[in-house]
Amino acid sequence: MISKDVFSFLKALQKNNNRDWFHEHKAAFKEVEIGVKQFYAQLFEQLNTVDSIDNFKVFRIYKDVRFSKNKLPYKTHFGGSFHRSKPELRGGYYLHIAPNNESFIATGFWDPNKEDLLRIRKEFETDAQEIRELMNQPTFKSVWGTLQGDELKSAPRGFDKLDPNIDLIRKKQFIFTKKFTDKEVLSKGFEQQVIEDFKVIRPYFDYMSSVLTTNLNGESML
Repeated sequence: MISKDVFSFLKALQKNNNRDWFHEHKAAFKEVEIGVKQFYAQLFEQLNTVDSIDNFKVFRIYKDVRFSKNKLPYKTHFGGSFHRSKPELRGGYYLHIAPNNESFIATGFWDPNKEDLLRIRKEFETDAQEIRELMNQPTFKSVWGTLQGDELKSAPRGFDKLDPNIDLIRKKQFIFTKKFTDKEVLSKGFEQQVIEDFKVIRPYFDYMSSVLTTNLNGESML
């Protein structure tokens, strides 16, 4: 379980986001960090029983402020990602733990390279019926809502702005998210709920993996 001390520390950090305070409370941070990392490790093990995950990463709390307008030195959340086994399986999972009911899970494709992005757009240009039917399945929609992510204001180069699937084609990211309250995160069933929600995304991952490992003729590129 996630300890309530995690939220207590992060709330205090929000009010005291400076190096002096953090240094004075480094021991408390290390204690909650150990518990959080154990939770991510358990989630990795559980996720591997329903999918093939080659690795996971818990991100450091220290911010890289070199190119950021926000110069506060520390993140006020914990985040970790889980990567599916490539090249056959595509997509990834993310868990964000933050106080004040700002925790969430996310799945999908955050930063597809230009080759993958073009392949996805070409698939949607050719036929988007399957992906639309998948996203509109009642169970899928009840858990993950609608497709999110950054998008272009108009059509990408080489695509028709009047294409009936332009709403999908102009996407640059293909992400789904689900929010959790603090009470849900601290509950005994949180880990299992995350696993169950991640299981619901599998048809989407299966579809996208098929797209990204074949050409437009359906021939394997692996």
